[in-house]
Amino acid sequence: MADIKYYDVILKPVVTEKSMAGMGEKEYTFLVHTEANKSQIKEAVEKLFDGVKVKSVNTMNCQGKKKRRGMVVGRTAKTKKAIVKLTEDSKDIEIFAGL
Repeated sequence: MADIKYYDVILKPVVTEKSMAGMGEKEYTFLVHTEANKSQIKEAVEKLFDGVKVKSVNTMNCQGKKKRRGMVVGRTAKTKKAIVKLTEDSKDIEIFAGL
């Protein structure tokens, strides 16, 4: 397993209807490094965003989709998503403020 720094863990936020609905309950969804575990994700969120305290982290591994080009069958890259729930006294994450 590679040595993953906290700034390499979170790749980008997931912006969908379902993830935007979860923002009311202080749940934020991120695309994360495939080898990151829950404690690394929690540390990365707390270090990258000031005043944020993480209550829980749920992760899911998403397999790549099958794609064909002629007779050749391949797969797209696999991804990992993390749903981060913040504590009640925590500040909101600013990158979602304008959405």
